[in-house]
Parts: sequence; C-alpha cells; structure tokens
Amino acid sequence: MTAELITRARAGDGAAFRALVEPHRRELLVHCYRMLGSYHDAEDALQDALLDAWRGFGGYAQRASLRTWLYRVVTNRCLNARRAAGRRPARWETPWDRAPEPTGLGEVVWLEPLPEGPEGHYERAESISLAFVTALQTLPPRQVAVLILRDVLDFPAADVAGMLDCTVESVTSALKRARATLQRRPGTEPPPPAPGSPAEATVVAEFVRAYEKSDIAALVALLTDDVFVSMPPMPYEYRGRDVVAALYADIFATGPRHLVPARANGQPAFGIYSLTPAGVRHGTGLLVIALAGDRISAMTRFDSGLLPAFGLPRSL
Repeated sequence: MTAELITRARAGDGAAFRALVEPHRRELLVHCYRMLGSYHDAEDALQDALLDAWRGFGGYAQRASLRTWLYRVVTNRCLNARRAAGRRPARWETPWDRAPEPTGLGEVVWLEPLPEGPEGHYERAESISLAFVTALQTLPPRQVAVLILRDVLDFPAADVAGMLDCTVESVTSALKRARATLQRRPGTEPPPPAPGSPAEATVVAEFVRAYEKSDIAALVALLTDDVFVSMPPMPYEYRGRDVVAALYADIFATGPRHLVPARANGQPAFGIYSLTPAGVRHGTGLLVIALAGDRISAMTRFDSGLLPAFGLPRSL
C-alpha cells in the first residue's frame, strides 16, 4: 500500500501524498514546536515544510524511510526559521498596578503552549514541558536540532548526519555541547503526578478552588518554596513564594476569575475568564501549571489569543 501511494504521489497525486504524510503530522508538528518554542510558528513551519516536501517528492529516492525523509525536510525548514530574525517582541506593560518588582527578565518571550494532541494523546510529558522547550530555545539552531533528533526522537547519529548534511563526528560534537549547556544540578523536587491521575486531579481541584475564590493563603499553601511565574510575551519573571504571593494579591485585587480546564504541554492548563461590567465572562489569558508531587512549582500565563487553539471560547 505504501509503495503504491509513493508511486502515485511521485506522479502528482496530491491525495496519495496526503495519505502518506497524515500519520506523521502530529509528531512533525511537535518536532517543529520543540524547535521553535511557539505553537503558531510551528504550524506555519510545518505547513511550509510539507509544501517543500510535496514539491520535492519526485526526488525522494527511498534510501531512507519516509518518516526519516520528512524529518529531514521539516528540520531544515525549522533551522531556517530559527536563523531568521522575526521573533515576537517583548511586551513591557502589565495590566496590574501594584505588581512587585520581578526577580528576573526572560529572553524567550515568543514562547507559546502546545495544545494536547487529538483524542487526548499524550506525548512524553518531560519532552514537551514548558521548562524543557524554553531551555531548547537557548541553544544554537544546529545544536537544538541534534539534541531533539538524537535524545528525544532516538534517531541514529548516521540518520541525523544525513538530515543535516554533515558528518557523524559533527553530530556527536554538537550533541555533546548541547547536553553540556542544558546540564543542571540534580533536582530535589519530586516528579509530577501522572497526567490525568487522581493525584493530579486533587492538586488541580485545590488550585481551582483557591484561584476562583481569590484565596491567597490557600494558593500559597500549594506552591513550592522556589515557585516560578512567567507571562510571555511580557518578559517579567517571579521566583519564590513570597514574591509570587505579592504578585497574585495584586492580580486577585482586580476582581474574581473563573477557570476552564484544558491541557498544554502534558500539563494542566486553564482558560482564565474575568467578569465584565456587562455580566459577561471574557477570556483574559491561558494559564499552565507545572506540578512537583502535590505542589505547584511553576505557573506560566499566556495571552487570551491562544484560547481558540485549545478549543476554548473567547467569552462565556
């Protein structure tokens, strides 16, 4: 069947080409997302890469598997995008009047969350977590490609060398440098509960209750000591329970909010809705939380423009 589809696609049959590509579309999208750190940029890059693949399919000589060949095309399109200059700029204003001074400024202001795959499919959570994807953005383009292809997707070094038109020695060297850059001290935080597990549901329910009641004490009780808050495209970062408590005291002072559950990057996520004077709950953002055992170790807030990508309405 595959051989027949390849023959038809080479002859210009678009339906045959789509049938060949469709089983790989989700994993290719996730690959673009890891490379670029932005869901919308990943969608654009995948669309362009598949157009490149369609135009160049006559040159597919089957020396590698179709999956490997597609990863070659997609990876090189993402490398070109990484080298381009047009990243989303930082937005420096905040909607809160008395927010505390940030403890740091983030560089990856173009970061966006990844919606859960079709039919609730979970990718390996650690390989798409916001923390991991953010760290990937700090690597040079060639290193990030090698690290993902070798350590996340388990492609052999020879295959990666073929995808990147370089030697196996170059791949090995780039992988060594990428691993060294991302190397951290051994973490002491417990692992998160399994996605969709009762343990995760318990923490999520407590978080929603505290957030919707604007209960600072209950929220702070759920946080780790070194909890981390960021809000791309605003570059402000807040680390530590005390400063995050002060930040959310200011946020909660602007009025109550309603949370609608979703999932992003293998983690619990929520659409945030604020009540307008007209009595409508209007979407004001998307919040993703990272768990460490039965505590919350990070919260990342994104713009409300991402709500439709998660199947969430702009207003309730």
